[in-house]
Amino acid sequence: MAPLSTGALVVFGLVAVALALFVTEWLPPDMTAIGVLVSLAVLEPYTGVPAREAIAGFASPAVVTIVAMYILSAGVEDAGVVDWLGGRLATLTGGDEGRLLAAIVGTTGISAGFVNNTPVVAVFIPLVTGLSERYGISPSTLLLPLSYAAMLGGTLTLIGTATNLLASDISRALLNEPFSMFTLTPVGVVVLLVGVAYLLTVGRALVPERIHPAADFTEEFDMDRHLAQLVVRESSPLVGRTVTDALDDGDTATADSVEGTPPTDGDALLDLPLVEEPIDVDILQIDHNGESFFATATDRPLEPGDVLTVRGNTQAVNQFGETYGLRQLSRESVTEELLAESGHPGVLAEAVISNESRLLGRTLADVGLRSRFDVTVLAIRRGDTIIREGLAAVELSAGDTLFLQTPVDEIGHLEEEGYLVLTEGPPELFDVIHDDEAPPSLDARALLPIGILVAVVALAALDAVPIYIAALGGVVTMVASGSLGASRAYDAVSWNVVFLLVGLLPLGSAMQATGGAAFVGDLLSGAAVVLPPLALLALFYLLSAVVASIITPVATIVLMAPIAVATAQDIGVAGFPFLLVVTFAVATAFLTPIGYQTNLMVYGPGGYRFTDYARVGAPLQLLLCAVTTVAVSVVWPP
Repeated sequence: MAPLSTGALVVFGLVAVALALFVTEWLPPDMTAIGVLVSLAVLEPYTGVPAREAIAGFASPAVVTIVAMYILSAGVEDAGVVDWLGGRLATLTGGDEGRLLAAIVGTTGISAGFVNNTPVVAVFIPLVTGLSERYGISPSTLLLPLSYAAMLGGTLTLIGTATNLLASDISRALLNEPFSMFTLTPVGVVVLLVGVAYLLTVGRALVPERIHPAADFTEEFDMDRHLAQLVVRESSPLVGRTVTDALDDGDTATADSVEGTPPTDGDALLDLPLVEEPIDVDILQIDHNGESFFATATDRPLEPGDVLTVRGNTQAVNQFGETYGLRQLSRESVTEELLAESGHPGVLAEAVISNESRLLGRTLADVGLRSRFDVTVLAIRRGDTIIREGLAAVELSAGDTLFLQTPVDEIGHLEEEGYLVLTEGPPELFDVIHDDEAPPSLDARALLPIGILVAVVALAALDAVPIYIAALGGVVTMVASGSLGASRAYDAVSWNVVFLLVGLLPLGSAMQATGGAAFVGDLLSGAAVVLPPLALLALFYLLSAVVASIITPVATIVLMAPIAVATAQDIGVAGFPFLLVVTFAVATAFLTPIGYQTNLMVYGPGGYRFTDYARVGAPLQLLLCAVTTVAVSVVWPP
């Protein structure tokens, strides 16, 4: 075995740093990837990657195709196709949990083979939670299978996932054998059928019921000790003032907010009591003689006898009451019904932070949801952990679920601007988001975007034009026909995924150029002495699946595909089957919520624990290891 070159050591060092950053998320993954790109170019004498080659990923067929497919998927989504499918499920299943589960995983699995699975899952989450509430089914039993089905469906075609397209590019570079549209389909169909069968039987028994089907929002987020009602006494310094004036734009009362803010009406604020530390209390609702007012939006002055509904723990509420002359009522009187049926424009809702949200890495204090949008966060669920105190300082992460009190007319704006994805709430919220449309239905307008997508797939399948040219042509046709606006087309692209791909692509080239891939391949080929090629395929599947569950699937395919091909060549067998098992493994990384973006999307709404993914996903991963390995070796003998 040849010793490692200096260049290979440098590349392995960059890989180690990148892996550490991916796991710790000290930097966003896309910025880590761009940092890798820059480092490879700067260290060209060692890495063998010149600057022009380092940025070649921006013109990569895989990257161009992915950008175009995001846009085409948005056109199909905006045509109402996914909404229509979801609506049909509610009608056809009739509330039976088994039929509903089968319909969800079947529909999602097939759809994900042709349409980007992120919007599919985003549309299905509120549908599933709504049906769960209607029929008394725990959403936890349906949401994890929803995500897994979307991942399984991604193995059906070349355009099913971004990693499939990336693997095709790597296969072209290493083996001069790119994937066609349906290269993966023979094995992908088997993977989908076996995976769906597992989810409907063994998986169904293993998925935990983390959220009780009968729980309302206040019970679901365990808010009984964090909601209270206070009565304004005649002697209270809040009498005659609006909530906004008295408490500095509705935020929690502090000495700074009173002493440091110039009064808006002379000496109106000077006689308010000062507190040395912030009181972690939010006023949600004001009740006066049977009439309710949304606290952050009303300009009505407070009067003696007004009842304030507040969020805060026992100590904070007691301090708040003593400071501002308020009398506390029994905490048992605060229920979801009290807040949800109040008659004012504020409603209760649940929303999830996606991995593309503008809130990622920011705190609620930085964003100012309450002061800018009149939206109050009552609690944050992160897996099975519920955060109800110190919310302003919590740094938001992908998968976090926010329990909100929000005006009906603001939620649509927050979704459109990429802040959050609404997952549960009253019907009027979803009416706002969908522009008060009638129940989902398909009309003639939906046929055009569907036809464009079908044409793109057909042209690519027939090799009439390359897939990236067909996809770009579809984008132009969709915008020119009015099926999708130009600005919506740009907004539909997950640019963080694009930059992640572009940044990591040259890493594979560096592994090849420096001999790093061949070195690791030599190490692994030693296993061929005791393992037949079929077992070695299974080893690569398991290794790739585990790595992809810890870091991103994109990083895993870039790292593992060259090593798999080098190992195959070292033992004298075909490299294509080895590259394929890595491709299937990274597309089905079930073991953690961070392995795939749809896993993160259902993490909060399902109330799952981190270990639930391994509990349900590990048996499925092992099953698919055997199924995929055998299927690949039958279709493409190593």
